[in-house]
Order: sequence, then structure tokens, then C-alpha cells
Amino acid sequence: MTHYQPATRPTLYFIGVTTGKSSIMKVFPAWAESLGLKDAVIKGIDFKLHDDPAAYRAAVEFIRDDPLSMGALVTTHKIDLFAACRDLFDVIDPHAELMDETSCISKRHGKLVCHAKDPISSGLAIDGFLGEGYFARTGADLFSMGAGGSTIALTWHLMRRSRGRDVPGRIVVSNRSQHRLDEIRRIHESIDSDAPVEYVLAPKAEDNDAVLARLKPGSLVINATGLGKDAPGSPLSDAAQFPQRAVAWDLNYRGDLVFLDQARARQEQQSLQVVDGWTYFIHGWTQVIAEVFDVDIPTSGPRFDRISDIAREAAGR
Repeated sequence: MTHYQPATRPTLYFIGVTTGKSSIMKVFPAWAESLGLKDAVIKGIDFKLHDDPAAYRAAVEFIRDDPLSMGALVTTHKIDLFAACRDLFDVIDPHAELMDETSCISKRHGKLVCHAKDPISSGLAIDGFLGEGYFARTGADLFSMGAGGSTIALTWHLMRRSRGRDVPGRIVVSNRSQHRLDEIRRIHESIDSDAPVEYVLAPKAEDNDAVLARLKPGSLVINATGLGKDAPGSPLSDAAQFPQRAVAWDLNYRGDLVFLDQARARQEQQSLQVVDGWTYFIHGWTQVIAEVFDVDIPTSGPRFDRISDIAREAAGR
């Protein structure tokens, strides 16, 4: 079991798989200076995929008990960490309660707080690149490959009845294991929505190819599997055919990004819009930093543009 050293400066932890490779390690110091977060630092904690629950508990207990450990952003392990540590949190926000996941850990008034920020950050990213009224205008489908926390969050954002007509014509979620499909179905059933949803067991890339072939033109196709970052490859085969005018969104912005390469190879022929995970990265991190350090960070406008520019410069993009 990892032995954690007490923080000597206000510390934000990044709980993931290959945290040292993330641009946030260069971006956070630049943001901290811009936001006036005096002496704040970031530190990565890497776990194996689906690690021992005791390992997650040890990390969360350390953050809870260490005075200068301010909180954490959790990626990849959001569902597993929540399952292992639910009883350790004094407060669980409504999104985290609904989605059974932890993407942000903060402290308020002596209480340890669990948040699910992905519904907000994924929604900001999607609405940014699709524009207002996209699904109402096109009647397009949504196909998300991977049934983990990110797909739970983004489908929640897009399927709610409160969006009126601006919901996908059909939502398809695929996953390599049935367990995750059963879990996301359970969560979807608790959301106020009448959007039709299909759940596809897809142990092979060709299974996802088959779904792709029956989507409407303009559909939003998402790689939410972690393939291309946490593990090599793509959820699609090289023979996959995107619908005309589809939007291909990879939640990753770093790694071998095979899914993006596949989409770009067909971009001109199929008139595709190809989007990487950079803006999602910006929204995801700024939502957590605002929560953990109790600072105001806008989600649009000139100040947000400046924050984005700082990140791009620091990351060398």
C-alpha cells in the first residue's frame, strides 16, 4: 500500500492512470499564478485500472485527514473509487448520488465532499462545439462507446426532458462488458427522459462498426472508452464507416488517439467534424479547481478565453 507524505503546500491531487503524462502538470502552475492560488501545487496519484478498493480508500482517507491536501480530480477511476469510498464522504452531491461516481473531492467546513462534475463539464464542451439546437435541427443520433462515468454524464446532459426537442433522435451506448451496460441502464431509468436508448454489448471493434453503419447523418459519435489514452487502440476497426456529416468526438486529447486518426482519414469524404478532448479537459479541470480552492472561474467569455490561452501556451499546443 502506498504511504502518503503530508503535503507541505496547498495540494490538489490528480487521481488517474498515467497522470505524469497529462498537460495539467504544466498547465496547473500557470493557472495557479493567474488565479492567485498562492503556493498551490498539483500531484498525481496513479492506480491500475479497477484497482484494489483498499488502495482507493487509503488515498481518500489521506486527503481527508491531511490539512494541506485540498482535494482531488478523479479520472478513469470515478465509478470504482465511489464504490470503494462512498461511506468516507460526509456530503455527496446530487449528480454523484445519481451517477454513483466521484470526479471531484473537496473539503468544506470540516466535511469531505464528493462531487460529479462531468455532467457540467461535458455539457459545456458539447454545447460549445455543436451549438444551440443541434439535435432539434438535425434529428441526429448519439452513439457513445464506453459505458463509464463520462458516458453517464454526457447522456444525462443530452437526454433530459427539460431540453425540449433538442435531444438525440436515438441514443446508443456500447460497452465490452454487460455489467457496465446494466449499470448505465439503471441510471438512465431514473432520469426524466423519453429519449429512446439502446444498449449494445460490443466486445469487438466490429460490433461498434455495425452500430456506426446504422446511424443517421450528422450523428455525434464519441470515444468514451479510454482507448487511445489509458490503453492503446480504438473502439472501431479501420474498416468503420462514419455517417455523412457526423461529429466524431474523442474525450482524449493525448495518447495514440487512433479513433481521431480514423475519423480524420474520412473527414473530407464524409464531411466529418472531428473534435478532440482539449476543451473538455479545460472545462473538467476548471470546474474542479473552482470547487477545491473555492474560487470563481467563468465558463465562457473573455476571462475563460484567457484561461484557455494560458493552458494552450503552457501545454505547448
